[in-house]
Amino acid sequence: MDEFRAEVREFIAANLPDDVRDACMAGQYPTQEMLARWQRILADQGWSAPNWPVEYGGPDWSTRQVVAFADECESNFCPPLPNFGIGMIGPLLMTYGNQAQKDFFLEKTRTGEFQWCQGYSEPGAGSDLALLKTRAVLEDGHYVVNGAKIWTSEAHHADWMFCLVRTDPEAAKKQDGISMLLIDMTTPGITIRPIIGLNGIHYFNEIFFDDARVKAENLIGEQDNGWQYAKALLSDERFNQARTAICRGLLARLKRLAAATMCEGNPLIQQDYFRRKIGRAEVRIMALEAVKQGFVDANERGGRLGPEVSILKLTGSELLKDLDRLLMEAAGVAGLPYDPGWMQGRENARTDDIDAVGTLSGFRHRRKAATIAGGSSEVQRMIIAKRVLEL
Repeated sequence: MDEFRAEVREFIAANLPDDVRDACMAGQYPTQEMLARWQRILADQGWSAPNWPVEYGGPDWSTRQVVAFADECESNFCPPLPNFGIGMIGPLLMTYGNQAQKDFFLEKTRTGEFQWCQGYSEPGAGSDLALLKTRAVLEDGHYVVNGAKIWTSEAHHADWMFCLVRTDPEAAKKQDGISMLLIDMTTPGITIRPIIGLNGIHYFNEIFFDDARVKAENLIGEQDNGWQYAKALLSDERFNQARTAICRGLLARLKRLAAATMCEGNPLIQQDYFRRKIGRAEVRIMALEAVKQGFVDANERGGRLGPEVSILKLTGSELLKDLDRLLMEAAGVAGLPYDPGWMQGRENARTDDIDAVGTLSGFRHRRKAATIAGGSSEVQRMIIAKRVLEL
């Protein structure tokens, strides 16, 4: 595995464009052009879909290699690959899609020609997705869709949405009667309304469907079985949210900042109380890495990711926020300035911005929602209690 990691690092060093690296190092959101450029570079190498088999244009890597690749990309300031397409709907189509869907969507998703968003949460169905009310009625070869979605990440940049809709409102259980549709975002009857976050960034959206007509052939798998597909996607998403490499990078930055910050005449890192905080954070990262490796080993032996992976999302997201708090504690008031325009890449970043305390507030604003997005910490604890511990 050391040789594989070295190969990935060498490729990144030789091929990641300087402006893209600088933006990611400084904590900016990479622009859409940067994301597309990096995905094309990886696609040309055959690495843009690291978790895909050769049959669909992937490298056919083992789970260990996929995880190692992701870690090296995060550690070396690469922009993220489009998880909705590469990490979620692509593998789902390989398993449940028909041949026509595979032929139409997979290659264009791998190369970045198709970008995706996820239509799950609704104004009245966020943490409990099974309460969704967006309705789809089959009529003359089309599903007529009415309803609303909310907190839809990057919908304003997406070409397609994989969307949960209710096709049988009379189903006995709320999890039944749900289907998954692939929806062209240019379909008449779809309205996208931006949600500007407290950090000043447009990342989330509201989506409204008013008699939007979706071809019946864009149904994934069987009608009324969408909940099973959604659960599979959520397990994969939560595995990918451990963020151990990012946590390692934040810890290293914290140590550098604490060494450069003076407190009562000595570097902050020499203060016993702060050294203990750093030590506790490092132990938590090591524990998270060990648990994540256990899931990797189980997957290599043929096991599927189950509800247990919620522990990775729960622990990883809380670690990110705790490390940000420690960074802000070390920086003090110097870490407070914040410019949303700079965060969105309207001004070029510099390589030395990685340790500039003026970027810390932007990082913290960005990760405030880590324990909410992708399933809140409360929901993760409930999943663990009910489905793992059977309490």
